Amino acid sequence: MTETATVPTPAPGTPATGAGRREGLLRAALRLRRTRAGLVLTALVLGVALLGPLLAPHSPTEFVAAPFSGPADGMPFGSDQLGRDVLSRFLHGGLTVLGLAAAATAIGVGFGALLGVVAGYRRGVLDEIVMRTGDVVLAFPQLVAALLFLSIIGPKLWLLVLVVGVSHVPRTARVVREATLKVVEQDFVKAAEAIGVRRAKIMAGELLPNVSSALAVELGLRLTYSIGLVAGLGFLGLGLQPPTADWGLMINENRIAVTVQAWAVALPVSAVALLTVGTNLITDGLARASIGIDRGVRS
Repeated sequence: MTETATVPTPAPGTPATGAGRREGLLRAALRLRRTRAGLVLTALVLGVALLGPLLAPHSPTEFVAAPFSGPADGMPFGSDQLGRDVLSRFLHGGLTVLGLAAAATAIGVGFGALLGVVAGYRRGVLDEIVMRTGDVVLAFPQLVAALLFLSIIGPKLWLLVLVVGVSHVPRTARVVREATLKVVEQDFVKAAEAIGVRRAKIMAGELLPNVSSALAVELGLRLTYSIGLVAGLGFLGLGLQPPTADWGLMINENRIAVTVQAWAVALPVSAVALLTVGTNLITDGLARASIGIDRGVRS
């Protein structure tokens, strides 16, 4: 059963079906210049990360010049602290940051959305348990919690993804729960319950599609934070380990000579900054479209 089947001629303000809401949200967001600018910036950085290894002139671990050499033939951005080509390491280093951030975001948003929908629909004791457990997790700053676990167990990639992902769960769950509470009292949900539709099917088929707007905005925010956390932990030496090419690791390795050879730091910093700005613009566009801000104003 869908909402449109229950209410054939929806009145103004009646929630749309999941597919309709998503389609309308994306169309409204794409009409905003900020969303299109964010897509361009994000696509640019993603293109560098995905195609970079195919375009790199050297191996990321190959010694091609003296340490901290300036630009030369075949090395437009010079060499790093060990004499490796900066451009090649930069082109090889983005995929790991983006892959780890995407995996952490998928874990955090996926489990957070599940808990949020369940807590908002079932309410009662289960709601209190989920929310109060989330409060405990939120008491620990994300970076501090990541540093704690990674320093105890060691810089393992699966642990980095898990810690960053788990730190997103309570925030996502809280947002999705609030959105679910606004939908759960709608007539189409009550009608589904009245005809005996299973609770799991109601949550998956009726509630989750109707909170997809809030979930899309939250997904963008969590991805932005994941990128910053993963790059920051790489800078602290708790992500990928040498000699692997990684943007965060590149910044850490070459910061001691940033005044001598700035490109080894400037390139990864610029890429992370552009990606962060791009995803923030997309998220802001989705948020504005979701609540109707700037409707008809392409800003």
